[in-house]
Amino acid sequence: MKQQLLSAAEAGAQNLVNSTVLEWTDKITNLAYLVAALLFILALAGLAKQQTASRGNRFGIAGMTIALIATIVKAVVNSINGGDASTGPLVTVLLIAVAMLLGAAIGIPRAKKVEMTEMPELIAMLHSFVGLAAVLIGVNSFIQPDERTKSIEAFHLGEVYLGVFIGAVTLTGSIVAYLKLSGKMDGKPLMLPGRHLLNLAVIVVSLVGMVLFIYAGHENLTLAWIALGVMLALALFLGYHLVAAIGGGDMPVVVSMLNSYSGWAAAAAGFMLANPLLIIVGALVGSSGAYLSYVMCQAMNRSFVSVILGGFGGEAAASDDREYGEHTEVTAAETAELLKGVKKVMITPGYGMAVAQAQYPVATLVERLKEQGVDVTFGIHPVAGRLPGHMNVLLAEAKVPYEIVLELDEVNDDFEDIDVVLVIGANDTVNPIAEEPGSPIAGMPVLKVWEAEKVIVFKRSMGSGYAGVQNPLFFNENTDMLLGDAKKTVEDIIANL
Repeated sequence: MKQQLLSAAEAGAQNLVNSTVLEWTDKITNLAYLVAALLFILALAGLAKQQTASRGNRFGIAGMTIALIATIVKAVVNSINGGDASTGPLVTVLLIAVAMLLGAAIGIPRAKKVEMTEMPELIAMLHSFVGLAAVLIGVNSFIQPDERTKSIEAFHLGEVYLGVFIGAVTLTGSIVAYLKLSGKMDGKPLMLPGRHLLNLAVIVVSLVGMVLFIYAGHENLTLAWIALGVMLALALFLGYHLVAAIGGGDMPVVVSMLNSYSGWAAAAAGFMLANPLLIIVGALVGSSGAYLSYVMCQAMNRSFVSVILGGFGGEAAASDDREYGEHTEVTAAETAELLKGVKKVMITPGYGMAVAQAQYPVATLVERLKEQGVDVTFGIHPVAGRLPGHMNVLLAEAKVPYEIVLELDEVNDDFEDIDVVLVIGANDTVNPIAEEPGSPIAGMPVLKVWEAEKVIVFKRSMGSGYAGVQNPLFFNENTDMLLGDAKKTVEDIIANL
């Protein structure tokens, strides 16, 4: 009897220790999550400016490191107190180690190889993994509900359903965006008959399925699984159809939109797992992605709602059959001679500069011109690359001074005072047809380079840009075309200076 009492006392003491350890682990973990969330906010603030971007990136790394360590420690402590050998600390540590090593083995080599011009494809691919994770977490949360979720079952089932829905849309939408951006899928929009009604029908059926899923719960598993399965199939189709209906030229906006979706998917996963950090970070990513999409739509004269809904309400623009006359061409040597006698030069780069990897010779050209007393600045359009900030990153990579890299709003009133504008690989962003009502890019903010005394356009050919419309700038009297590879052309100019 005495031995039994001692055993009971030891068991009670052990449970008390376990309870105390778990309680303090939760407190410390939540504190670490709070610190990590603050660091992520500081990271976003730092990334807003070129001068502080590196610091912002370090804040983000620090926040993620703290979050990972806290999460791993909590998982190990929970496994120790679980008392189940199959999910003990050793198994938990091994599973975490295997997952991290696999992720590192795949991610690090890919990150080292990726070019800046391929970043949108990489981002789209990564978003698909976030969507897949949200789907798997949702399904697992339904299969194995914990004690917390049992007390709020109806609310939790709603979390699961929405999380799976958003995750599935993000998964297939991101895959289609990746395929279009990489050229593995036709960039033309998929125009199914009654496509908007089809999307609406998918959403309505999914909402009905949500009601059935919550009603059935764990009491009627057959009905619940049918509702969840039907919704999953419809959401996968919806993600595919929404992005497939958007043209390849708008894919950068779509990538940003999917970034927002992946954030909301992460937030939904946070609710399912009762993880405050996932909720905070998901909300940050979701809201910032939505705002970035809006900014990009404004910069490209696209309807934000239209892009999100797969081109809803979009109208085909009338073709332009005008004759613009003949263009004039110059050589690199002639351009060099022109640059020797000027006072102010502005460079307006575009995606062509990124493709040619001409940022380094451009930086050298800037140094050479400044040595000769030329005032050199850059005019950057918000969507000059395939993502906002693309050109800024490339120029910073080439050590171009931050203070001479200016945004559209800062330079658009200054072109009348510029002697020579060098348009390197840009097209739609310097197209004056944007100022003509009814044109395919009407209303799109553009750099008014044609107001300068002289314009030199660096292009591989006379082909049109993403918008598929001709650029009257190329045929202006004060514009000369310098055709060829941008990198080699700039190097030839430097050699003749």
